[in-house]
Amino acid sequence: MNDEIGLEIQPRNGRTVVSFKATAISNYEGINAAAEQIRKFVDTNKPSVVVFDFEQVKFFSSQVLGLLLEVRATLKEFGGEVVISGINPQLHRVFTITNLDKIFKFYPDKNTALASVGD
Repeated sequence: MNDEIGLEIQPRNGRTVVSFKATAISNYEGINAAAEQIRKFVDTNKPSVVVFDFEQVKFFSSQVLGLLLEVRATLKEFGGEVVISGINPQLHRVFTITNLDKIFKFYPDKNTALASVGD
């Protein structure tokens, strides 16, 4: 687990849940460290689906949007997808304002997301 932002990566049968346990994800160094950890995991494991779970998160910097888009582009190369779970309405508004709500699927929680996507 990355202590700066509480990152946890959990592989589950070809799918992966990336959970953020911190309530605020805004530390530049922490996000960069988490991004590197996620990149290595995706490059090595090539999961069919990555669920980014934001259940605990109340705030994140725009750098997190860049991370989501980067992982989405990487997974798209081999037919994978990124979905988002547990995001609160205020953070969902960021996706709506930036039109990113049109390229990501959203689920109320990680279990629903895992049951709805992938293999």
